[in-house]
Amino acid sequence: MAAGSTPADDADDRDATATAGQRVSATAGPGPEGGMRDEVDRIVTAWERERPDLDVTPLTVLSRVSRLARHLDLARRAVFARHGLETWEFDVLSALRRAGAPYRLSPGALLTQTLVTSGTMTNRIDRLTQRGFVSRMPSPEDRRGVLVELTDLGRTRVDGALADLLDEERTLLAGLADEDRARLADLLRSVVAPFDAH
Repeated sequence: MAAGSTPADDADDRDATATAGQRVSATAGPGPEGGMRDEVDRIVTAWERERPDLDVTPLTVLSRVSRLARHLDLARRAVFARHGLETWEFDVLSALRRAGAPYRLSPGALLTQTLVTSGTMTNRIDRLTQRGFVSRMPSPEDRRGVLVELTDLGRTRVDGALADLLDEERTLLAGLADEDRARLADLLRSVVAPFDAH
């Protein structure tokens, strides 16, 4: 493990150059209950051997979440690139699209949904305006305020990217039955919800 890295990082590093959309491949041999065995199993086994004084079971969940996040990020980047978008551009455009007609939000609302600073959001709105994906308009409720509105071009671009992204994500989840996907979504929600509540 590299200096300064964590056990979870050690389990992730081999995925950094993976092809977008590529799924985690299982190594040969049975898993703990006779199922597939993956790289995290190898990492956990090694840590259990080297540090028997520690409970490393969190790695069995969170290292897999971290590895999956890397694969998803690569898949998202590849999809967005095909539509001429960067990830942050999709995030802003999709927030406006989800708002519903007339697809307008205040810069403050966009901050809340995309978790960036005010200065960063101003810069992103400027760049999206230059590309013709959004436009600024005066707020009817605040003469000093503005609203950001999705243009027809922006809507077309984000709609196409979303459709392709969902196809890619279905591929990533193809190994799970519908009921397993629902169960996994419930379990992940219970972990993520406390963070979203802050």
